[in-house]
Amino acid sequence: MILLTDYTIKNGIISDMNITVIGGGTGTSVVLEGLKKHRDLNLSVIVGMMDDGGSNAVIRDEFGLLPLSDVRKSIIALSENNDNEVLRRLFMYRFSNGEGIKGHTLGNLLMIAMADTLGSEVESIEMFKNMFGVRGDIIPVTLDKVKLVAQYSDGSSVVGEHLIDEPSADKNITQIALDSPARATESAVNAILKADYIIFGPGDLYTTTIPNILVDGIPEAIKKSHAKMIYIANLMTKIGQTRGKGQTECLRILEKYAGRKADYVLVNNGKIPDSAYQRYLEEGEDVIKDDLSENSKRKIIRKDLVADGVIKRDKGDVLVRSLVRHDSDKLANELIHIFNSDKNRIASLLRSFLSNYKD
Repeated sequence: MILLTDYTIKNGIISDMNITVIGGGTGTSVVLEGLKKHRDLNLSVIVGMMDDGGSNAVIRDEFGLLPLSDVRKSIIALSENNDNEVLRRLFMYRFSNGEGIKGHTLGNLLMIAMADTLGSEVESIEMFKNMFGVRGDIIPVTLDKVKLVAQYSDGSSVVGEHLIDEPSADKNITQIALDSPARATESAVNAILKADYIIFGPGDLYTTTIPNILVDGIPEAIKKSHAKMIYIANLMTKIGQTRGKGQTECLRILEKYAGRKADYVLVNNGKIPDSAYQRYLEEGEDVIKDDLSENSKRKIIRKDLVADGVIKRDKGDVLVRSLVRHDSDKLANELIHIFNSDKNRIASLLRSFLSNYKD
């Protein structure tokens, strides 16, 4: 349910919707890049703080700071400072050689230095938000230092997002949890409670999307919120997470942890580029089977949402990355269509209410 009072009324038109994206990584950045072009949206992104692979391992272990890579990606995604493309490219630059810095991005190193100078990762984030002219809010889900723990059907367990993300063999996760309790930031809870829409995905199910929901205060806020929930389904299966699963099972797992049902599900029905698809098949992956069915409380939207071409890997990047991604503009167009459809319905109800009230 969306409350009439959740919207700003300007000249009889409903506007200024509050959109909260929950996730992290490249998938979340793609969503943000598309939505930021629509200036009547108030955007917030809640970013996970559990990453411990690559550059983030050093940030956590040697500097004692929270992982910053997903924050960096969100800063660039929401940046409106288009006058200095060189600065943006430098912020995303990844060192491909050099002892001690290979695999690190310059942006991560700058954020480490800023956090050390200001004494706080949060203040460092705010400083770079201002520097890049970010439109929207970038919110760490927690400031507690925690790691992911995966339990498998064979009775084994693995600690650490990186090891869960890149398993040595395909195993079925039965439960994902944190290694110790973590408390949600007040800003994260408020962003969920004030949201008109909450967006999950795309992103790795167990290491990007669900981890944020494991933080104390987040599932409670999701259940309490009046926002409609949108799930953007992933394109391809992934070893150790979704291999052998269909979209219905992926959605069921997300809804179990979120504690509520999705109102909308966006599923790609476009063709995966041939060169990327063949490489996925060689690695044992495939398109996640669309076996979803609509019901009275959930709308399934099937559209061509995939980006053209194969994603090139940065030099010096030591982590496994996806070869294909969603297209930011295609996603934004479908999301805006959802928002506008609901706005028109609410506006009609409001006009009817005002008309009856006057009478």
